[in-house]
Amino acid sequence: MHWLKKYVRPLDYVIVVLLFIACFIPLGIFSMTEAHVNTNQKVAVISINGHVKRRIKLDAHAGHQQFTLYPAKGQYNVIEVDGTRIRDKEDNSPDQIAVHTGWISQIGQQSICLPHKLLIEIKPAQGNKGNSGDDGGLVHL
Repeated sequence: MHWLKKYVRPLDYVIVVLLFIACFIPLGIFSMTEAHVNTNQKVAVISINGHVKRRIKLDAHAGHQQFTLYPAKGQYNVIEVDGTRIRDKEDNSPDQIAVHTGWISQIGQQSICLPHKLLIEIKPAQGNKGNSGDDGGLVHL
């Protein structure tokens, strides 16, 4: 223990404690931001290559839907919506990352298929603008 006193000074302890506290600042900021968003009204935004293809309102009364998107020739993604959650059920990408992501249902969650440039993200519905400024305008299937 004497060797530790030789290398560590009292101000080092203060710096370590301040850094430890600073690690939790983002958690507090994001918690306060999410508290102001109505999580009961959610929209799944499906985009391919940065262009929005569909916006689907996610609620318990929506029921079950399944449809196929074709990002490019020879590529397909089967999207499944089940009430308040959505997933990429099947695709023909080599890594299957979006398929293995499974169901997403919380605001801010994403499912990404990089080879097909497909992005599924959950955003707050209209009237509940998130950090991105997107108002979540709905287009029903």
